[in-house]
Amino acid sequence: MNVVAGVMLVLGFGFILSGVIGILRLPDFYCRLHAMGTCDTLGVALMIGGLAVSEGFTLISLKMLLVLVFVSLANPTATHALGRAAVRAGLTPWTRTRGEDGQ
Repeated sequence: MNVVAGVMLVLGFGFILSGVIGILRLPDFYCRLHAMGTCDTLGVALMIGGLAVSEGFTLISLKMLLVLVFVSLANPTATHALGRAAVRAGLTPWTRTRGEDGQ
């Protein structure tokens, strides 16, 4: 059981790390929002799930699973709301213009 929990924690950390790298490397707000929204949701879900597995079947693990459900519902909703607010504010997506890529 501890091996499964450890694997889930490491995978969750990996997803969060890839989201952070996406924030640092991607060109505009929309790409960064997509990278962090997806990686953050899956990373947090795996980490909380790993902690619940390592805890065993107790009231604490039940509470962690409830937090997991709420995070899984709230995070995509918040990401969508941020994207819509950026569109309404007039933030234009990044596009590759002719000449930047050497053509």
